[in-house]
Amino acid sequence: MTLILVYKALHLFFMVAWFAGIFYLPRLFVYHAETQSTDCDKTFKVMERRLLFFVTPFALLTLVFGLLLIGSYGSAWFAASRWLHYKLLLVILLYLYHGYCFKLLADFKHNRNTRSARFYRIFNEAPVLILLAIILLAVLKPI
Repeated sequence: MTLILVYKALHLFFMVAWFAGIFYLPRLFVYHAETQSTDCDKTFKVMERRLLFFVTPFALLTLVFGLLLIGSYGSAWFAASRWLHYKLLLVILLYLYHGYCFKLLADFKHNRNTRSARFYRIFNEAPVLILLAIILLAVLKPI
């Protein structure tokens, strides 16, 4: 067993764990935006905060093992792998999305949310589409 395979397995594991949270958090935002109950509002605030802080280390470990993979393959491979450059652009979008979730969390925490449940439903679809593109690039390596 090579170190590259260990890095790859851990990269995939942490990515799956990260995405479980990234798919669920905006769904909580949908329900939170719809609620009129102060008890539910408090519960959603706790759930959202705990979930985001739970999955953030998975996002960081996904990055760490992804960078270890790139480093293990070497700079010549990186330079020749144009598909990876596109994948990394999409990954940057995902980290920006993740960071924006902290802003949305703060808005809910301080009762400043101005977004509708419909916004959060659409917002919830973005990482699904980006993940599909990333998987297609990683598996097919079209360019």
